[in-house]
Amino acid sequence: MTPRIDDRLLDAPMVRVQCQRCGAEVLARKGSWEQTSVQWDASALAQCVERRSAGELPSHRQGLFLACSQLRNSIALAAQRGELRVLDE
Repeated sequence: MTPRIDDRLLDAPMVRVQCQRCGAEVLARKGSWEQTSVQWDASALAQCVERRSAGELPSHRQGLFLACSQLRNSIALAAQRGELRVLDE
């Protein structure tokens, strides 16, 4: 079976967003105000302050990092400014 081609990025490509705290750059796309897709690369993962801090917690499981609150705020601000399109508007 051939996988279905995901053409959602043709109409609304991911946009570079920089975290206002640490400067990590990710690719982001907002399907709605409630839904955000984020692609991290190795550089952004290494630069993220919250990710490094989470890795130092005793309860942190290797490889598990769910979200960065500062990056989430930076993405929301980019959407409010119109730098990142919100698709369901």
